[in-house]
Amino acid sequence: MPKRRIFIGDIQGCREELERLLERVKFDPASDEVHPVGDFVNRGPDSAGVLRVCRAIDAGGVLGNHDIHLLRTASGKRRRHERDTMVDVLDADDRAELIGWLAGRPLVRDLNDVLVVHAGISPAWRDPVRALTGLDPLEDTPELSFAIYARYCDAFGRRPSADWPVPGAPFQPWYAFWPRNRDERRTVVFGHWARGGLVEKIMVRGLDTGCVWGGELTAWIAEEDRFVDVPAARVYAPPD
Repeated sequence: MPKRRIFIGDIQGCREELERLLERVKFDPASDEVHPVGDFVNRGPDSAGVLRVCRAIDAGGVLGNHDIHLLRTASGKRRRHERDTMVDVLDADDRAELIGWLAGRPLVRDLNDVLVVHAGISPAWRDPVRALTGLDPLEDTPELSFAIYARYCDAFGRRPSADWPVPGAPFQPWYAFWPRNRDERRTVVFGHWARGGLVEKIMVRGLDTGCVWGGELTAWIAEEDRFVDVPAARVYAPPD
C-alpha cells in the first residue's frame, strides 16, 4: 500500500509545534512519509531540534532560503546575522551530521503527482525539475533565487523589485501561471509566504501559515486532501 505523504509548511525552528503536528496527524513511520516545504531552521527557538526530529523520521522535503542561509554560514560564505537563531546548529556537537543531512535536501522534489518547492515555480521554466536539479545552494543563480524567494512575477517569470506592498500589474502571484500547459498533472506544494496564508487552489497548495510569527504550523495530507494545523505556542519572531 502506498504511504501517506504529509507535507508541512515552514517550521523555522519550531520543534515543539512540529512534534505536536506529527502527533495530531498520527504520523507512523511505517506507513507515512513527511516532506517539509523548506525553512526547517531559523527565527524559531530550536533549529537543531527540528533537524534532529526530521533526520530521525527520515523526512524528505526541500531547501528553503533560511536553510541555505545556514549552509552558507556553515561554509563561511555568509556571516551570522543578528536575527539568526540557528547558531544552535552551528555550535552543536552533532553539527556535521545535521548540516550534512540538511545539505542533502534538493531544491525541488518531484513525486509524480506532486511537485515540492520552497517558494515558487517560474512560468519561464519549461521543465522546473531540470531547471533546479543540480544547482549548488552555495552559489547564487536566477533559478535558485526564484525557487527560494519568489512570490510575484509576470507571465515571463520576471519578478518585481519588491513583494510588499503588493506590486501592481503585470505582476501576479507566481501560482496564477500554474499549470503552464494542459498536460500538467502535478499539484505544486510550497511555503515561504506567510502573508499569503493558506493557499488552496486547483493544483496548488500553499502551507506557510506563519508559525514562527505566532500563527499555525500546517500540514497537507495528499492522499486525504486534508489540512491539519496546530497553533504556535507563542510569537517567536516579528513579521518580516
